[in-house]
Amino acid sequence: MRNELSGTVTGPSVQAGTVYGGIHIGGHGTPAERIPWQLPPAVRLTNRTRELAALDDCRDRAARHGHPALAAVSGLGGVGKTVLALSWLRSLRAHFPDGQLYAGLGAQSPGGAPADPMEILGRFLRALGVPPRRIPAAVDERTGLYRSLTAERRLVVLLDDAATAAQARPLLPGGRNVGVVTSRWRLPGLSVDGCYPVHLEPLDMDAAVELLAITLADDRVRAQLDDARALVELCAGLPLAVRVAGARLAARPRRPITVMVRALAHEHDRLEGLAIEGDRGVRAALDLSYDGLPPDAARLYRLLSLHPGPDFTGEVAAAALGAGDDATGEVARLIEVLHDANLLDETGDERYRFHDLVRLHAAALAETDDEESARKAATRRILDHYLASATRAEEILDPHHRSLGRTYGDDPPVVRDFGDSDGDPGDTALAWLDHELLNLMAVLKSARRAGYPCVTWQLADAMWSLFMRRKHYEEWRTAHEEGAEAARELGDTAAECRMLTSGAMGELDTGNHARALDMFERAARLFEREGDELGFARTLNYLGLAHQGLGQLSEAAELFARAAEELPRCGDPRAGGLARFNLAEVALAEQRYEAGIADAQAARHTLQEADDPYNAARAARVLGRLQLGLGRLDAAEEWLNGALTGLRGVSGFETARTLEALAESAERRGLRGLADDRYREALVLYEALELPAAVAAVRARLGGGVAGSGE
Repeated sequence: MRNELSGTVTGPSVQAGTVYGGIHIGGHGTPAERIPWQLPPAVRLTNRTRELAALDDCRDRAARHGHPALAAVSGLGGVGKTVLALSWLRSLRAHFPDGQLYAGLGAQSPGGAPADPMEILGRFLRALGVPPRRIPAAVDERTGLYRSLTAERRLVVLLDDAATAAQARPLLPGGRNVGVVTSRWRLPGLSVDGCYPVHLEPLDMDAAVELLAITLADDRVRAQLDDARALVELCAGLPLAVRVAGARLAARPRRPITVMVRALAHEHDRLEGLAIEGDRGVRAALDLSYDGLPPDAARLYRLLSLHPGPDFTGEVAAAALGAGDDATGEVARLIEVLHDANLLDETGDERYRFHDLVRLHAAALAETDDEESARKAATRRILDHYLASATRAEEILDPHHRSLGRTYGDDPPVVRDFGDSDGDPGDTALAWLDHELLNLMAVLKSARRAGYPCVTWQLADAMWSLFMRRKHYEEWRTAHEEGAEAARELGDTAAECRMLTSGAMGELDTGNHARALDMFERAARLFEREGDELGFARTLNYLGLAHQGLGQLSEAAELFARAAEELPRCGDPRAGGLARFNLAEVALAEQRYEAGIADAQAARHTLQEADDPYNAARAARVLGRLQLGLGRLDAAEEWLNGALTGLRGVSGFETARTLEALAESAERRGLRGLADDRYREALVLYEALELPAAVAAVRARLGGGVAGSGE
């Protein structure tokens, strides 16, 4: 027998003569499934040797001194700042195995509002594995946590299109990591933070000609070198302009380069029209590409500039055009026309985006070529697509959520079909909401400015299912604050109350019980003023939850009891059942087990009658807990096993709580092995949900002798 370990070994290895039993190998570091790889796709970099060498030198100096390698790449729009940063950072991947973070800071965002560092920090912290409920509320605390986490890792960060040094500063990584900031402006303030300045100029003549040759992919540049040099000179060496001009020629393989040279020269007076930092090449090149579009593609190009978010799908294009379901193929064809003309970038998963300068070009054309009424109608159709699709997702995920009415424009909205895949419609709907979060928030914020405040609060309402499941607390708060302002602007009391109560539920979730109580009380006063008995009765339940969170159990119980009595009388027996459920939870906390059983049984019966199996199963769990408190192990296990059947696959948190109760029952019976099995299963779920307090509690019940699921 030979025992050899040879060849190239990467990572830890174990060598032994004999193996007994099961082997569990644990390691430290970031689990592979949690490593963020957020950098966008890169394109070929042309002749930036000097700038790459400067960045390498910056990294080498930082490594010698034990500092993060920070660089600020500046230059005019379209000069290739992002391409340079992506090319360099991607080349470092082997040296930084813990991930890549990316944020578009939106200095040239269509809405005119650059990205909030608070929101970006929240996204980065979530990507680094911080549970949403543990993300601090203050920017300095978020920055401190972010720097601490990055100090423990080896990663790179790209902050793209910064507006100011102050915007980028909190997002710079700590430790021995690499961070690059790109901006259209020189940001000398970042030098104070140790950022090495790299200013990117347009390509020199030879590099621009090389880029043109790569774009054409034929022999015209070699055969017509003088004309090629004249063309890239008219493009001012700007990579974007060279690529667009090259794409025009590539689509016409028999056209001499000199034809485009003459066209650009004739339109030279128009180069000042797109006044972006004195840019002299883009407008003429883009005008030529635009002039070559078919009329229907040109209309789509203009109308897509009205989209407020960072990227979009074919459904958004259909909405902008007012196209019906039978026009899907035609819309896809028009998108391909724009993509082939290099007027749209494909970002993957059939999603597209404008380059910032191209978007401005399209928007300027929309202002001059489309009537105001046509622009407003297209804007409304785009907003309605997101509102109607989010509402459809809400209906699938939370059919019992009491949605208020939706208001759409004159045209029927384009609605996402969540049943068009092989997966579960609920999973598909939730994935869409999560993926579209940035666009949904952009639509929500821009709708008021566009004159549609109703869309703002209705979209916040429709995003309830996403916020409850994914716990995007920053966006939860922002959406409902914007929604409340929109409702007040409209004088819509019912909508304002919905924004207050739904927003306050997010505050409860993050432990801001006093703030939640204030919001619930404001809603209660509005309901009372309007004489809305049902709304007021529902708010009693919410007020009870706030008092419960504050530890004021007697006040909470009194409010739950009032809600349980008044809600059925006002026509909402299901909400009354939830109030009885809340009463049972208070009784459990106060160890009033017999009293709690009556409330829990009544709640379960009502929720079953209302066809709400999820909350009925939660009531069964509480019944099992109450019976366990009385020492009735058989009855407890009967209720808990029934609850487990209804909760598995629906809620990991509630399933874990049920398993904990079953483990406690097994402990009381002296069944140590069975108890530990159930604790282990609960532990796996708590770890997946990233609930450290619950994980610690279960580990303690295991006596500290059982490792987590990753070992």
